Amino acid sequence: SGCLPAPVETETPGSKAALAPARIQPRSLLRRSDSCPVLGGMPVSEDVQANDELDAQIDHLRTKGELTEEQCRSLCEKVRTILYEESNCQPVHCPVTVVGDVHGQFLDLEELFRIGGPLPETNYLFLGDYVDRGYYSVKTVTLVFLYKVRYKERITLIRGNHESRQITQVYGFFDECMRTYGGPAVWKAFTDAFDYLPLTALIENSIFCPHAGISPSLDTLDTVRQLDRIQEVPHEGPMCDLIWSDPDDRPGWGISPRGAGYTFGQDISEQFNHVNGLKLIARAHQLMMDGYSWCHDRQVVTIFSAPNYCYRCGNQAAVMEIDDNLKYTFLQFDPPPLQKLPPPENGIKRFPDYFV
Repeated sequence: SGCLPAPVETETPGSKAALAPARIQPRSLLRRSDSCPVLGGMPVSEDVQANDELDAQIDHLRTKGELTEEQCRSLCEKVRTILYEESNCQPVHCPVTVVGDVHGQFLDLEELFRIGGPLPETNYLFLGDYVDRGYYSVKTVTLVFLYKVRYKERITLIRGNHESRQITQVYGFFDECMRTYGGPAVWKAFTDAFDYLPLTALIENSIFCPHAGISPSLDTLDTVRQLDRIQEVPHEGPMCDLIWSDPDDRPGWGISPRGAGYTFGQDISEQFNHVNGLKLIARAHQLMMDGYSWCHDRQVVTIFSAPNYCYRCGNQAAVMEIDDNLKYTFLQFDPPPLQKLPPPENGIKRFPDYFV
């Protein structure tokens, strides 16, 4: 069976209760105690203590296993507080390494950090789709969230179409959370945090980075900045378009075969880039057998960072390194040779080919 470069995904809405987004009052979460812990007679700053705890959790996740339910819920609360302060079009400075879909392929994410360089020495921009389809969505999204709290100025996370309550109930993340934690609390904590993810990023005011594409409702970056993003991904409208649309060989706007978003032609890309003073649209959202692909006369590049997607597509993955002068290099990689973690024994659904 073949692997389709533009998978068709259908949305299956959950109950209204399951879809209700949680909102926070971030200012209240930013209060800090006046007291300072004491270690060995010397005061230890809360920042140092918190960083030590985060480092221990990162090490545990990478060498032993998932965090506890309480740790995950606390982590998601911290991430929401950080993301609340970020823009719909989050500014990013160079040098930076841009990462496409990773889809729960935790071992391949580890390989990605080995190839691209560790945090905090390397700055990263992730274009979404951290979960679903891969065997280890919980560990994958937990790791990038831990890095976000530990090195918030060094890593930028935006929202993909799989950072959604509806989609994760169909493609694996919900089931994995239920299997791992025995209930939906961790899934709810993560999906509530997903609502706060920026919709796009903007590298040095020159490279626009949505997960998927652009929208007929959004002519300028200012209109992107004005959207109310703190909600479940809508079924239609500009927020949906940024997270679901695809470039196409046909000019103009077209109906997307995915059932959400649009297709957009080279004329649309050129106009959007011209109006906004952009050099490039860098996006993810589609399987590319070489890990990346240019289109629209190099107005658009697609980056895909999950090698051997779904453990059977045989594709390479890539990340895009951008230096201080906006010069780029693509680093391609394959899955690591040693699969240290066996696949889970139970609960993995095999999706039909048309869902790949």
